[in-house]
Amino acid sequence: MSDLDNELRETVRSRYAAAATAVAAGGTAEDCCGGSDCCATGAMELDENFGASLYAAADRDQLPIQAVAASLGCGNPTAVADLRAGERVLDLGSGGGIDVLLSARRVGATGKAFGVDMTDEMLALADANAAKAGITNVEFLKGTIEAIPLPDSSIDVVISNCVINLSTDKPTVFAEMARVLVPGGRIGITDVVADDALSPAERAERGDYVGCIAGALSFTEYRNHLAAAGFGDIEITSTHAVADGMHSAIVKAVKPSEPSCCAGDCCSGQ
Repeated sequence: MSDLDNELRETVRSRYAAAATAVAAGGTAEDCCGGSDCCATGAMELDENFGASLYAAADRDQLPIQAVAASLGCGNPTAVADLRAGERVLDLGSGGGIDVLLSARRVGATGKAFGVDMTDEMLALADANAAKAGITNVEFLKGTIEAIPLPDSSIDVVISNCVINLSTDKPTVFAEMARVLVPGGRIGITDVVADDALSPAERAERGDYVGCIAGALSFTEYRNHLAAAGFGDIEITSTHAVADGMHSAIVKAVKPSEPSCCAGDCCSGQ
């Protein structure tokens, strides 16, 4: 990893650590992902493009206020991932745990929801939120989304909420997603995506890296990276604008099932 990449990662870690600290102290971090200074000041103004406002009231009301207040995403991936009872779900960049806790309720006692985050303060907040909610089929793991601390083929569904755009090594993130998914597993994530016409420099003009704007991929780049990682059935759908030419988008894709050999010479390819 280059010095610039290390610097960007530390900037992201520091911003989200500050957000978790503010929430734990009784504040909120709802629009930090929008690039404001609220993580440093503890102040908050409701932003309809980011954070808790993108969740239905019924979802917000069933969780501790600290889980809701720590929401920094650009959508609600649990609403689009079509989670089913008994599934194992992984949230990349799980923060204060809102999507993990909602996922855990959807998959039920026979399923499990994991969260991966690199920030100690967010992990502590997430564990506290799970305890307050009385949800036990969850596990929060320290790690990066470029090196997910879970075995191969151990997850049915990967979700993420406005986090992949923060990575400086997105091809590795997509490869890791494919690695931990079972054959036939799927992704249902929300992320910021740029119009194809916008250059990286033009994206940076619209917002900073930690604000979820400068690091965003274009629609074509996103699709190509997913395809290169082996995903199929790729769908990227814009939901709302977050800046000029920048969109919150729902991203769905499937890891192809391994070929089955049930009879005859199919294994030999004949």
